[in-house]
Amino acid sequence: MAATLSGTRGGKRRGRGALTNPDARYLQHSREHIDDGWNEADPVPAPLETTVTVERPKSIITRNHSPDVPFDYSINPYRGCEHGCIYCYARPTHAYMDLSPGLDFESKLFAKPNAAELLKEELAKPGYQCRPIALGTNTDPYQPIERKWQITRGIIEVLAECRHPMSIVTKSSLIERDIDLLSAMADQGLVEVFVSVTTLDRNLARHMEPRAAAPPRRLETLRSLSDAGIPTGVMVAPVIPILNDKEIETILTASAEAGVRFAGYVLLRLPHEVKDLFKSWLAEHEPLKAGHVMSMVKSMRGGKENDPNFGSRMKGSGVYAEMIRRRFHTACKRLGLNKSAHRLDVSKFVPMPVRGNQLTLF
Repeated sequence: MAATLSGTRGGKRRGRGALTNPDARYLQHSREHIDDGWNEADPVPAPLETTVTVERPKSIITRNHSPDVPFDYSINPYRGCEHGCIYCYARPTHAYMDLSPGLDFESKLFAKPNAAELLKEELAKPGYQCRPIALGTNTDPYQPIERKWQITRGIIEVLAECRHPMSIVTKSSLIERDIDLLSAMADQGLVEVFVSVTTLDRNLARHMEPRAAAPPRRLETLRSLSDAGIPTGVMVAPVIPILNDKEIETILTASAEAGVRFAGYVLLRLPHEVKDLFKSWLAEHEPLKAGHVMSMVKSMRGGKENDPNFGSRMKGSGVYAEMIRRRFHTACKRLGLNKSAHRLDVSKFVPMPVRGNQLTLF
């Protein structure tokens, strides 16, 4: 892909999270937009169109070795995410495509339409070891373009056919479309679903996660999944000091009332370019709280704006991080959440038949 110089020019766009489009960090050259007073600024930037490029990877399962995450295998049907969550830790991955982690990340998307076929090939390999596969670890598998592309549903159909266990994390009510598949898998102990609920404040959600489902709609989705017999959980993620940390107990209570059995949380992470994107967003939408927010972030990250170290990057450190941890666990205990670990069943896995192998008939 040819390198492009997108610069930092941007502006507040309706339905988008990032305010700017900084250059990808791996480009040889970069440029910065400076207002020299000669050109009158456009107070309302033009709408940003979402484009989708077909990507055809050679493999689809990513192997993970991080001690901070509870899965070894993951699949990402899409690269980039239209939800536009300003805090998304996956934004810097767009730099690998010579694209910006800002507006490019949420408007220039990549779809993997051969994902289901690749998955069939991997599940047919003689040496394949069955372990739960996680969907939604980097970008949301049910972001808006899934309505057209249906790549996520194709993946689930393959996993259901092979009785392969899986977990899903999403912010989208579109997952209700696949309740037929998920409910059948749940009957065999093959699936669990977590819905991320960052805030119950509609106004905050609209600015912070502009194209994700509204908070009440996410709670309805949790109820629908739970009523269908699907083990459900809520992710209070990310927890952002001053902005939404006061809502931990109310989010957990509302989710418990919707039928969830499990809960987790992750502290705000600001890797690479996300730091500057988030600070710009704070200055625009929460100017009176911006300094306090970043001060508290540093207090939980050893004096820095981000901590990439295993063991502390998800939960933070220090007094305030410990207070959040205790509040979360106390609320979970009071609400009866996380009483026991939910284990997905790997014993039912049936390898995908190898094409043209007649011996599989016997």
